[in-house]
Order: sequence, then C-alpha cells, then structure tokens
Amino acid sequence: MARYAIIRLVRLIPQVLLVVTLLFVLFRMLPGDPAQLIAGLTASAAEIARVRHQLGLDKPLWVQYGVFLAQAVQGNLGQSISYGQPVTTVVAAHLAPTVELTVSSIVLTVVLGIPAGILSAVRPRGLVGYASTLVSVVFLAVPNFWLGLLLVEWLSVKTHVLPAVGWGGPASLVLPTLAIAARLVALVARMTRSSMLDVSFEDYVRTARAKGLSATRVLLRHMLKPTLPPVITIIGLQAGYLLGGALVIEVLFAIPGIGQLMVTGVATRDYPLVQGITLFYVAAFMLINLLVDISYGWLDPRVRYA
Repeated sequence: MARYAIIRLVRLIPQVLLVVTLLFVLFRMLPGDPAQLIAGLTASAAEIARVRHQLGLDKPLWVQYGVFLAQAVQGNLGQSISYGQPVTTVVAAHLAPTVELTVSSIVLTVVLGIPAGILSAVRPRGLVGYASTLVSVVFLAVPNFWLGLLLVEWLSVKTHVLPAVGWGGPASLVLPTLAIAARLVALVARMTRSSMLDVSFEDYVRTARAKGLSATRVLLRHMLKPTLPPVITIIGLQAGYLLGGALVIEVLFAIPGIGQLMVTGVATRDYPLVQGITLFYVAAFMLINLLVDISYGWLDPRVRYA
C-alpha cells in the first residue's frame, strides 16, 4: 500500500502541472487588464504601464510562466494583486470557513445518508423504502441554491431562528450545511440502497443466512462493508468539490471561504490569487481521491494494489 501511495503521489505531479498550465494560459486570455483595475479607470497610460511593470505583466507570457513555476516550487505562489498580501496568507485566512462547511456537510451526509439507504434496502417495498426513494428523488432534483433561499425564507426571514448570512458561531453553519447536504444525503442514500440490494443476492450472504446468523449480523458484517467502496467514492468526490469551495452557497450566505475568494479573484483579474486557489483545489481533490483509493483495501480485502 505504501508503494502504491508513493506511485500515485508521483503521478499527481504532471496532472497538477497540466491543470495549472492550462489555467495560466486561459485566464490570461480573458478580457480585462488587472493593471487598469488597480490604477483606476481615470489613470493615465503611463501610470497603467508602471503598474503593469510592477506586476510583471509586461513580460512575455512564457517568462511569466517560468517565474510562476520557479516560485511555486519554493512554496511562493506570488503576491495577491487585490489584497496586497502573499497568496498563501490570503488563502489560509479564508480556508477555515470552507473546511468547517465541508466537514459539517460530509458528517451530516454520512449520519443521514447511509442509514437511510440501509433502511430503504432492508424494506425496499415497504413504506420506508418508498418514502426514502421519493425524498431522494426530490432532493436530487432541487438545486442547492434554491433550497438555500427557501431555508433563509423559512428559518431566518419569517421565524428568525437562524442568521440568514454571515459567518461566526455554530448557528451560522446550519443553513448552508443543510443547503449543501440535502442533495448529498439523497445521493448517498440512493447509492447505499442500490449497492446493498446488489450484494443481498451474493452467495456469501445466502450462506451467512443459511448458517442461522442474525439479520443484524448479516446486514452489518456481510452486506454493509462490501457496499461501502462506491459510497466512499461518492463522498470523497463531493468532499473534494466542497473543499475546493462551494461557490454558489458561499456567495449566497456571504461566507468568507475559498469559493467567495475565487469570485473576488476572477472579478479583479487577480492572476496569482486564482492560480493559488486552483493549485490548492487540485491538490486537495487529488489527495482526497488517493485516500479514497487507499481505503478500498481496508474495506475490501480482495483489492490488490498494483
């Protein structure tokens, strides 16, 4: 497993390099001049040229790219144009809200989604099974930003139970977590139900039942564990997405996280900031996928790492 992890980490390097290179080129093809934004709309051509020179934007594109890579290898992602601080400092200052939102959403997804899927699989034609399927379909079809608006209307504007926007304290975490986790709970419940129904017809499950094992023991020891790999895959992918910044939800609830920071960086053409955020996002997403792959060996002993 250690050898497999090292090989995967080495393979991540060219993938990260490719993504960063594409972003570096494509982002500079967008209309707009960050030097113009910083100098002001009424600035003279000489002032704009001076700002462009300070930012290094007057150099050829390949020179800018080389400087960026050389600094990135040393852990220096450059200076944020809009914040006037190192990119690593700016990203670190906005990381905590995104991490808290990600962790709370994933925990709620696991706590509600997996049990709901199990109950639905145990009684697929019962009231619980039909109700779980119906709720899952509804939440999968509802956009999280629309659900967020409804939650704000019901629990904040009308009842004043929870704060509508802002960040600070557990109360401000409830509405955005519910808005994000609703769809994830439905997705995990559906995946758990489908996987458990497939496993229930396997020979080793029939053998366990024929030996007289209790239904609970068969469910937890022989059915649940083999169904977890695809469920863990879904959770890992969603965790990577959330850690990269649940952009719409963070903007909707005015959460000062990575997603909100990305919006600011794009709006101000802050090249170093957007590059730094994207590099963090790609690295986090790939690392989570690696951890998910490694977990397969623990969940299913039949898995072998090449």
